[in-house]
Amino acid sequence: MSDWHGSSPRPDDGRGGDGRQDPWAAPGHDGRSAGGPWRSSEPWGQAPAGPQQPAGHDAFPPPYDPYRAGPSVPEAARPEPFGLLPAPGSEPWPPPAPRSRRSPARWIGAGSLVLVLGVVGGVAGGLLQDELSDGSGGTYPGVSLPSPSAGSTQRPAGSVAGIAAAALPSVVALQVQGSQGSGTGSGFVLDAPTDGGSFVLTNNHVVAGAATDGIVVVFQDGRQARGRVVGADSSYDLAVVRVDRTGLRALPFGDSSGVVVGDPVVAVGAPLGLQGTVTEGIVSALNRPVTAGESQDETSYIQAIQTDAAINPGNSGGPLLNAAGEVIGINSAIAALPGAGGQAPTGSIGLGFSIPSEQARRTAEQLIQTGRAVHPVIKVSLDGTYQGQGVRIVDQPGAVTAGGPGDRAGLQPGDVVLAIDGRPVTDPAELIVDIRAREPGETVTLSVRRGGETVDVPVTLEADG
Repeated sequence: MSDWHGSSPRPDDGRGGDGRQDPWAAPGHDGRSAGGPWRSSEPWGQAPAGPQQPAGHDAFPPPYDPYRAGPSVPEAARPEPFGLLPAPGSEPWPPPAPRSRRSPARWIGAGSLVLVLGVVGGVAGGLLQDELSDGSGGTYPGVSLPSPSAGSTQRPAGSVAGIAAAALPSVVALQVQGSQGSGTGSGFVLDAPTDGGSFVLTNNHVVAGAATDGIVVVFQDGRQARGRVVGADSSYDLAVVRVDRTGLRALPFGDSSGVVVGDPVVAVGAPLGLQGTVTEGIVSALNRPVTAGESQDETSYIQAIQTDAAINPGNSGGPLLNAAGEVIGINSAIAALPGAGGQAPTGSIGLGFSIPSEQARRTAEQLIQTGRAVHPVIKVSLDGTYQGQGVRIVDQPGAVTAGGPGDRAGLQPGDVVLAIDGRPVTDPAELIVDIRAREPGETVTLSVRRGGETVDVPVTLEADG
């Protein structure tokens, strides 16, 4: 944005070279009109009285002459405009006063008087300044304002300030260096201490591509330590980093299944590298299906908690906290408006998405124990080109894997899944996200349309691989 100072040029409208018009009236030979301030309808606009013209002459009075005190002054007797000499053969009017010659001494005396006055004025100004400095004018050295009352930095535990004070020491910033460049993200200390080190939970996309020893973990107190990826999973967009520092306070997990729309929440992280940033908002929606990733092999499926707490690039991996200061989500994605003219997308518009804490806790435990996460599946192929109601299984042989959970439950190619556990689905990603949010061994009920009828099909999920 730029500020424009000055006036814009006006179009030429025939009222003058600069487009202006006499504010008094319409143009005449001298730019004035009969509607000017000298109109008879205005109390101050009567033309000066003059001799009446004899009958038979023009009924209008002669033009007003500023040099006329009574009858018009003869043309030749009027003075020329300022700065011009009189016309040849005319005499100046009124006659010039005789000019006297002044002696040089008189000029010197006048100059000396000016100099003396200047000196006196300077002295008087100095005295006035001294008086003001003494407090008799603009300053008052004897005045003092009352000291502020003693303050306190203590805040109630459930306030935003109280939540932030408890959480900030456990929230870290991650500086990542890889072959594709560098970046920053957020994370927090897990409640899983080890001998000689601790674990930090973050997003997979924060540490993906990090070179060996390419992760620096920065703590709230300014200390830094090298981090090493223990395990990562692109499907859940989660990763665990081990850091060689002990004595850290872990953030406790809350129950994300107990979250309801409207609950107050606090997000903590390092947006745009600004470590220790705290924002607040509410839970805007639950079970929001979100898929993210630059390729199909790295797509993340999140049944997200939606929040209007400000989340920006760099917040990824940071905690979303409830009023008790417990982690109910891991901030992972935002919806953003596209930038104008091909520019980068905008920042927070109040649509942020977090991985529920139950999913994050379960996955983090798997990554720490085995280095990988397991994903519940039904082993059927879904038709991404289908445009009707529900989600259709590809109508081809082999679309239902032989011996898999779907095959054992009786699913068939061409079946249309309308709902899972009573929740309607309209897109393949919605069905995948809902299944991935569960655990292997859990049973779900699919409402399936087959031919002209709808049947309920119980399916027991199993782990992939």
